This record gives sequence, C-alpha cells and structure tokens, in this order.
Amino acid sequence: MSVQFNHTIVHARDSRESAEFLAGILGLEVGTAWGPFVPVTTDNGVTLDFAAIPAESIVLQHYAFLVADEVFDAALARLVADGVGYFADPGMKQPGEINHHHGGRGVYFLDPAGHGMELITRPYGSHPAPGE
Repeated sequence: MSVQFNHTIVHARDSRESAEFLAGILGLEVGTAWGPFVPVTTDNGVTLDFAAIPAESIVLQHYAFLVADEVFDAALARLVADGVGYFADPGMKQPGEINHHHGGRGVYFLDPAGHGMELITRPYGSHPAPGE
C-alpha cells in the first residue's frame, strides 16, 4: 500500500459549528458524529475530525484545499453571502480580494475557531511565475 493521508483532528470551540461551517463553504456533508468527533470528508477521502476543546487550548492551524474552479466560485459566493471576510493573502492585508498564483485562484478566510483556511484552484508550483 502506498502512503496516503487519511485524517486529522481539528480543534474547535464548537465541533459541530466548525464542521458545518467548513462543509457549508465547500459544499460537503457533515458526517455522523463518532465519539467526540464531527467529521467532514473531502472528495479524496481525507477526513477532518472536528473536536471541541477549551478555546484557550486551541493552537491556530492552517488548512489548504485544492478545489475545482466551480467549487471555488461556489465557495467564494457562500463566503460573500454569509458575510465571511476573505483575503488574497495569508497575512490578511488584502481584504475582499483573491489571488491568481500558480495560474489559478486562491483565497484565505478564518473558520469559527480562528483556523486559517485556504482554497486554491491550482497546486503550488504548477505554473511558472511571471517572467520565468
């Protein structure tokens, strides 16, 4: 068997809220809770298991999702409709904008626990930088 990433635990103040937020933005389903975990599974079979922990114990993380162009369009429309701030950069200095890195598009936003979420339509390094 080859090596495959299977799942990760995402700490949240409210596991259901965070799972529903991400699933709603990406057009995915929230799975059946299992023990303390509320799962969201991506199309390539990786599961993000949201687990509630005390807010002061949450260490903010970054999660990036490679999405199809139509998923990007729908997700961006949901962010706008829901009033969720989004940015072209991880430093959040370009609000209300998207980027066009690697020959695609990208956007950053925060989930309810404060984790940095990123959507990209092309993998990093898949397209030469301007001038190359």
